[in-house]
Amino acid sequence: MGKIVNIFVCQSCGTVHGKWAGRCDSCGQWNTLVEEVPAQNAPKSGKRKKTRGIDFVDLSGTSADVPRIDTGIEELNRVTGGGLVPGSALLIGGDPGIGKSTLLLQACGTMAKRGVKTAYISGEESIAQIRRRAKRLDMADAPVDLAAETSLGPILDGLMVNKPDVVIIDSIQTLWTDLLGAAPGTVAQVRACAQELTRYAKKRNVCIILVGHVTKDGQIAGPRVVEHMVDAVLYFEGDRAHQFRILRAHKNRFGPTDEIGVFEMGEKGLYEVTNPSALFLDGRGESVCGAVVFAGLEGTRPVLTEIQALVAPAAFGTPRRAVVGWDSGRLAMVLAVLEARCGVSFSGKDVYLNVAGGLKINEPAADLAVAAALASSIFDVPLPSDSVVFGEISLSGDVRGASRTDARLKEAAKLGFKQAIAAVPTRTSSKKITSQLTIRAIKTLPELISRVEALAEAQ
Repeated sequence: MGKIVNIFVCQSCGTVHGKWAGRCDSCGQWNTLVEEVPAQNAPKSGKRKKTRGIDFVDLSGTSADVPRIDTGIEELNRVTGGGLVPGSALLIGGDPGIGKSTLLLQACGTMAKRGVKTAYISGEESIAQIRRRAKRLDMADAPVDLAAETSLGPILDGLMVNKPDVVIIDSIQTLWTDLLGAAPGTVAQVRACAQELTRYAKKRNVCIILVGHVTKDGQIAGPRVVEHMVDAVLYFEGDRAHQFRILRAHKNRFGPTDEIGVFEMGEKGLYEVTNPSALFLDGRGESVCGAVVFAGLEGTRPVLTEIQALVAPAAFGTPRRAVVGWDSGRLAMVLAVLEARCGVSFSGKDVYLNVAGGLKINEPAADLAVAAALASSIFDVPLPSDSVVFGEISLSGDVRGASRTDARLKEAAKLGFKQAIAAVPTRTSSKKITSQLTIRAIKTLPELISRVEALAEAQ
């Protein structure tokens, strides 16, 4: 028998190293290599045993529609694509204290009251702690099966006997199996436990929801192979300074990945927000310099948010570019276009950009709103408070139309806005759009700057 040589596995990215090092060569993280004993039960080399093979079918066949389990929370149903799918595995991550356990306990209790057999297994809290939270959430009378366990063997044995329809594991980093010598929370333990739970979900037609911790960068801790194992990866986002929480799907085999669910954190847990635009614009007063309302889209839902910009003289030699809720690279591009095509100089000036409410915007249609907020701040003139702005800016300075313009304008008109500064796509019926509110068409970025300068001169 040959000598057993241990390996060193990075706890951040899962890369295997032959010897210990202070820094992982793959992801660049420091002090993440942990010694592990490799599996010694690999099959011996030799002639492979012949099997009966697999059966192939063609694409023209028909299959039954995927059944769904209604969670009782419409925002959660929206993100998952209409509800939970039996035989699937979901992974939900988020910052500590953001409300992952609260959301799942509320969903678990609501489904239990609707007749769905649910089980909540915690490796971080005791039964008494979970019961206190359930009492605060008015879920104490829900017929939910509770357990506090970290060993994978007893968990699987208990699920075999109890046979629930939905299982919640909080969290996957606390589980361990005695088949491995690694410590709980290591890459090997997380990978092995997630694989066994996913296999159980597929075999028993049970929906399993795994809670995952996140790293400093906001990524789910552990090997990325876990995200490939599961059917859906959800992120629960938000800022502790705000009461808003956003549930976003990064991967979903049974639904879209561009939908979001909006919640509001209250004294008795999370409340659904059916109209996010009104929530994000709540408390918005009179027109101020550097504040613009952007009519965006999150999946199929139009969402209106306020974009705030501040341009101030730089206190030091190198100007600052601080961004919250938007892409910093996109901001650099908009600043470059404003300087090159419009003659607006930002040299020697600090630029701060913020999306109000803690929402993160990813679509390029926010370019024109950001440019309008920057122009409003640098010329010290407020834009009309009854207007919304959206459009994509090209490097040549042209403004391109955004998708689903009619939905954006309809949402703006519903909230009382009277005009929109945008580039209307030629394929969209002008009659249909102008019936909602007035359109201030913008074809190039210099046109927008000219309008802002005219407002400044009129003051």
